[in-house]
Amino acid sequence: MFSINTTNTYGSVTKTLHWLTALLILTAFPLGILANNAGFGTGEEIAQKAWLFSLHKTVGVTVFFTALARILWAITQKKPRPLHPDNTLEVFAAEAVHWLLYISMLMVPLSGWLHHAASVGFAPILWPFGQSLPLVPKSEAVSALFSGGHFVFTKLLLAAIALHIAGALKHLVIDKDQTLQRMLPGLAKIAPLPAQPHSKKPILAAIAVYAVAMTLGAWIGLASHGDHEHDKLAEVSSDWVVTEGTLAITLSQFGNDITGTFTDWRAAISFDPKTGSGHADVTINIASLTLGSLSTQALGADFFDAAAHPTAKFTAEITPNGDDYDASGSLTIKGVERPVTLPFTLEITEGSAVMKADVTLSRLDFGIGANMPDEASLKFPVRVSIELTASQSDT
Repeated sequence: MFSINTTNTYGSVTKTLHWLTALLILTAFPLGILANNAGFGTGEEIAQKAWLFSLHKTVGVTVFFTALARILWAITQKKPRPLHPDNTLEVFAAEAVHWLLYISMLMVPLSGWLHHAASVGFAPILWPFGQSLPLVPKSEAVSALFSGGHFVFTKLLLAAIALHIAGALKHLVIDKDQTLQRMLPGLAKIAPLPAQPHSKKPILAAIAVYAVAMTLGAWIGLASHGDHEHDKLAEVSSDWVVTEGTLAITLSQFGNDITGTFTDWRAAISFDPKTGSGHADVTINIASLTLGSLSTQALGADFFDAAAHPTAKFTAEITPNGDDYDASGSLTIKGVERPVTLPFTLEITEGSAVMKADVTLSRLDFGIGANMPDEASLKFPVRVSIELTASQSDT
């Protein structure tokens, strides 16, 4: 059997890449369905869901490189001529579907890979080359954009596969020709075929379809990102007005540190630089948490339960502690109040203060992830990091 293509049939390399790609795609699809439908309630279910997603992503990346190798090989090879050149509509449809398959075999795994690279945490690709990609920022909006594309492209790939299989069965059952045999092991005995003029119409049709798919995917992705919008907290009166700041949490899931931020919070601060004492009332909008692919889970009833407990509150007295300060008071999350002391540093220059703080809390103290009472998948400690700049009010 020849390793290269001829004008009559495909060579062994093309056949091997064809069936390997098909096997990988038919593995990736059920893994993705199982992962999406897997439970998310207990630690064991979350671990299984993450494992399924990791397998799905790993197979998907393998599909990308296998498909890329297949396409690069195809570029160097002769393309076997159609067995029924006079049936121009059928030849056009077959060529267009082939181009849809080629594009989809790259775009489906690539969009999934880009979505993964832009997301934070959960279900790593099982390989040693890292989880990020150059020029792809960790961004909820970027992640949602590629997620929408991945959703649409998978449907297009499924449609192309269905048409491809239907065409092969039509040749086998109705035409009773050797179209399918040309891609099976062994050498198909086919008489010399007449040359056909090359047409760019099939690839142009496939590109046009994908232009529509990309537009639809972008719209779905951006719309889903908009679903995470929430009502803003009301402004508060404060002696020190926060002009910029970050309130972040870092947790460890499956041995990986995952950092998220609350984008909406308000602080009413009174503080006397001379005595180093004061008071702080902080309200946090729980729905404003962004935690990558874990955002929805984190806001659910088993964790922060944002629907029933939309805000968290920290009320504390500020006192000096050597060169630094302590904010000692109570933190209420999910309706559970616990005493908390927040040590912080403070630099004040001409009415502007820069504050930095770090404290580690236990999620179980506030009933967060109580359905996961061990640390097999989600560790107990959660690091809270705060950086803010505040200006002294003139009033």
